[in-house]
Amino acid sequence: MGALTENHRCPRGSLRRLTDAFSTVGMGAVIGMVVLYLFDDQPVPALVMAAAALGAVLTSAVRQAVSGRG
Repeated sequence: MGALTENHRCPRGSLRRLTDAFSTVGMGAVIGMVVLYLFDDQPVPALVMAAAALGAVLTSAVRQAVSGRG
């Protein structure tokens, strides 16, 4: 297969990619809920879930945009 080049990057394992994705989505969900609680002291549970989902989706999209992956 030949010698490794200077710009060689070993592929990351599936467990590492999965952990990175879950941590990003989890942090986004927490951030979404924190922002919601900053605006409303006692939000409706459905609104908490919606804020968590929106935060998770937004952080995932930003992560994909920044890393350049599709």
